[in-house]
Amino acid sequence: DIYNRLLKNRIVFLGSEVNDTVANFITAQLLFLEGEDAEKDIWLYINSPGGSVTAGMAIYDTMQFITPDVGTICMGLSASMGQFLLCAGAPGKRYALPHARIMMHQPSAGMQGQASDIAIQAEQLKYIKDLLAERIAFHTGQTKDQINEDSDRDRWFTAEGAKEYGIIDHVIVRRGEMR
Repeated sequence: DIYNRLLKNRIVFLGSEVNDTVANFITAQLLFLEGEDAEKDIWLYINSPGGSVTAGMAIYDTMQFITPDVGTICMGLSASMGQFLLCAGAPGKRYALPHARIMMHQPSAGMQGQASDIAIQAEQLKYIKDLLAERIAFHTGQTKDQINEDSDRDRWFTAEGAKEYGIIDHVIVRRGEMR
């Protein structure tokens, strides 16, 4: 199948919403590739509207945990958790194709239940918002305050705009332009 063929070239493809099943599959692929060769880069290709924060954090933590650099490439769309994973690629190895679109925003959640449970859920949502802002600031070089301000509403970037902001390092047209 095509995904096994990509895996042979050390390419992991996130081409859907981020959920627990997808995150388990991607983290398993990252760990497998590290076991195959811990010195060789792994490439995470992203075309994703985002999804679950907890599932995305499993991918993120695995990217940071393993020994090989994980480069990221946006092809199409990297929105929400997709944007977060894109900016978390190894420094100097974060790319987007020229017509890619990148979107950053604050996390959202539907809350229901008793007032005390809603208060706990709201506290957790604030924690996640702060954590994501801190990590995005770390990877982009922006301040946490700037990230919070810019992600208050959907913030869309062109590939070039994402480069200027620090989400990616390079806009490329051809594979040969990758460093």
